[in-house]
Amino acid sequence: MTFDFSLASVLGSVSEDVSLGISLLHIIGIISGILGLAFFFGSAVGMVRFPDFYTRMHAAGKGDTLSTMLMLAGFALVTMDDFSVESWLVFIKILAVILFIYLTTPTSSHALMRAAFEDDEMPMTEKDLKNSSQKHKGKK
Repeated sequence: MTFDFSLASVLGSVSEDVSLGISLLHIIGIISGILGLAFFFGSAVGMVRFPDFYTRMHAAGKGDTLSTMLMLAGFALVTMDDFSVESWLVFIKILAVILFIYLTTPTSSHALMRAAFEDDEMPMTEKDLKNSSQKHKGKK
């Protein structure tokens, strides 16, 4: 019985057993997740920077919907390691959640804006924006 412990045989067996395991679906899923985080950050900045309730709700509704859908789609693609029944079931469930978010988030944003409008919360006009900017200049 002989044992071959040469470096070439060890590296050859390691390179055959270990692969990166990154497929095209993984790359697209990771990129989609990163894009979702970028849109989520943009939505958060819009919530802080916009002047009134309506523009803030617009940033929250649109940014939250797109970012959540992109992140979930990325997660769905990353979970498709093999094309087994379990991975397809997870993929379909994630797509169902994406569809639910696609339908409910804009609807709830619209309902909140309509409730604010009916409660006499008026959008800011150009005159209001000029007055608020002059107030901020006076404080500095």
